[in-house]
Amino acid sequence: MINVTMRQLRYFDALARHGHFGRAAVACSISQPALSMQIKELEEALGGLLIERSARQVALTRFGEELAQRVRDILRSVDELGDFARASQDRFSGRLRIGMIPTIAPYLLPKITKNLTRLHPELDIRVRETMTPRLIKELVEGRLDTAIVALPVSEPSLTEVALFDEKFLLVRPGSDEGTPVPSREMMREMRLLLLEEGHCFRDQALSFCNMQSAPPREMLDANSLSTLVQMVSAGIGVTLIPEMAVSVETRSASVALSRFRDPEPSRTIGMVWRKTSPLARQLLQISEVVCLSAGKARPRQAARSQRA
Repeated sequence: MINVTMRQLRYFDALARHGHFGRAAVACSISQPALSMQIKELEEALGGLLIERSARQVALTRFGEELAQRVRDILRSVDELGDFARASQDRFSGRLRIGMIPTIAPYLLPKITKNLTRLHPELDIRVRETMTPRLIKELVEGRLDTAIVALPVSEPSLTEVALFDEKFLLVRPGSDEGTPVPSREMMREMRLLLLEEGHCFRDQALSFCNMQSAPPREMLDANSLSTLVQMVSAGIGVTLIPEMAVSVETRSASVALSRFRDPEPSRTIGMVWRKTSPLARQLLQISEVVCLSAGKARPRQAARSQRA
């Protein structure tokens, strides 16, 4: 009988994800020598090498790569056992891992956290902020319980719940205050400032302007809405921002805000979680807290599962 512990599996999963003993040790809150010893014991128990060691990083062997996916499945199943037990209780308690995209987290996270803490004081809320593709990957792998993103994500293994729609506003230099609002056709001729590749908000802005991509000579990328607004304030170009970001990002910038003519550009904000999650009922309740935090109406529809 192979003697393998859950601790060893979690340490190996961390090492496979980070590709580095030091970073994996930090993620597991243990020392690097202790992590290395546990991985070595796991290799001895399984009778094969899992990693190729070098001074700077580690690489999985073929055996290690095959094992890594099995380990993720095992850990996800174990975590869902705990979720199943929690779901059977009257109160919502324990760890809740929420992911949010960067164009939502700075504006909704404080209110969501405050309301969740008030309504469910026994929750241990942990937040992960990153772009949609990584959130979906971590959600599918069981490293997140739910994520707040722009829909649709179209992942067959996930349930999507649409929460509310949000309009985009045009941000121009302050000197443009009172001038006519450009049409989407005119926007294609302007210097449009965008978030860098990978942000779904970038794609939504380009879609509104009927552009597959912006001309390189006219495009300046940024990694935050705050940077975009400050660049506009400096007279470098124009940009779009979602409504929820307006009060935060424009309070110290000399810019002019305008709404587009109908149809206004917008996005749908929603929550996603695994179809197999035992916490589906509780997560649906949390979706209502998200709407409350955003000052929007309750979800307009029930949970909708993506078809495979």
